Amino acid sequence: MDTIASFFSFITWPVSWVIVQFHRVYGAIFGADTGWAWGLSIVSLVVLIRICLIPLFVKQIKATRAMQTLQPEMKKIQERYKNDKQRQSEEMMKLYKESGTNPLSSCLPILAQSPFFFALYHVLSAIATGKTIGVINEPLLASARHAHIVGAPLAAKFTDSADKVAQLGATLTDVRVVTAVMIVLMSASQFYTQRQLMTKNVDTTVKTPFMQQQKMLMYVFPVMFAVFGINFPVGVLVYWLTTNVWTMGQQMYVIHNNPTPGSKAQAAYLERLYKHVTHHGKTRNRREKAIVKAIVSKGRDRNEFERKFINGLTKAGLAAQSDGTVVKGEGAVVVQTEDGTATTTAAAAPRRQQPKRQTKSQRQGGAKVAGADDTEQSPSLTKSEPEIQAETKTDVPQDTSPAAAKKPGPKPGNGSRSKAQSGQRKGPQRPKSPSKK
Repeated sequence: MDTIASFFSFITWPVSWVIVQFHRVYGAIFGADTGWAWGLSIVSLVVLIRICLIPLFVKQIKATRAMQTLQPEMKKIQERYKNDKQRQSEEMMKLYKESGTNPLSSCLPILAQSPFFFALYHVLSAIATGKTIGVINEPLLASARHAHIVGAPLAAKFTDSADKVAQLGATLTDVRVVTAVMIVLMSASQFYTQRQLMTKNVDTTVKTPFMQQQKMLMYVFPVMFAVFGINFPVGVLVYWLTTNVWTMGQQMYVIHNNPTPGSKAQAAYLERLYKHVTHHGKTRNRREKAIVKAIVSKGRDRNEFERKFINGLTKAGLAAQSDGTVVKGEGAVVVQTEDGTATTTAAAAPRRQQPKRQTKSQRQGGAKVAGADDTEQSPSLTKSEPEIQAETKTDVPQDTSPAAAKKPGPKPGNGSRSKAQSGQRKGPQRPKSPSKK
């Protein structure tokens, strides 16, 4: 570790200068020789470095998502050229070039932060051995050696002997308890950050080897921190714990506001966005407009959560535009396309309703009612009863029996076709002879 720290010794002077400047500020508040002044100086150094690395962090997010998208194509290339490693590498580089993806972009924040980490380690090691380094002179060296964080000196390690810890003005128990707690917190924060990334911010619709690698790293990194942490000085543990907490908070912010498409985090985000848009009737800020614009531009390539979001807006009478805005669609009609998406169209003219077809009994019943109405309106009802009886006797034929005269005529049917009476044959009938009295 000393060899690696010496390799990054070119940056020890800037790191020591930044720590001293922060120490002057906090020393005026808490005291120059206190652990608060030196500890907060290290924390401020971490915050300053991470703020400067935010652009690299954004590139890391984009590169990680691009690598997740390319995993199926990469797997096909590996299977196609599994016996030709050179051709496999050429095809991989060609795929990266066509997609504009750089695999090293996902490692940029770690690579950029490593020089500061080893430089700080080199500075704290020099303080532990009583050597001046960078802008830290003899008075500052003495002040740093007397600074304790919860009873543990900044330069003390978990593996230090009791004599060495006593020279720094502390006890071995205090040093080991403080370092053990910090190592546990450091490993737990790293595990939680990686687990949060795997469970919430990974596209669940695509199963790739990249997911298995991330799952393996979720358990490997905490173990690595625990193993190497016992050889880190307390000041370096403060530095690494602070950067882990910063990474965890930064990751939570990204998952909450800019989740990976197809992940559980995106489903939760689109649900919140749907409630806000339907409540206000529009997108509220530039970030929401960018999300809606990206979803609209995908068209048929939308995932399940994005289709559900667009369908929900359409059912609520809203329409997402290509510029990311949301407008109210008056008289909108939901039209489902082949890919399951919903589109908003103008309201069509009302369809003409066809009359309901009546059954035979309803038609015959209607005819009877109509006949009854005609009878009521007939002028024969105004005649007296004797006149009606005389007309009835005149209408009855003389050559037929009274029984035949009493039989009613055929009932009105549906159409011009008449039906035979019950018990009578179809066709022309032979006249019956009059009955003899």
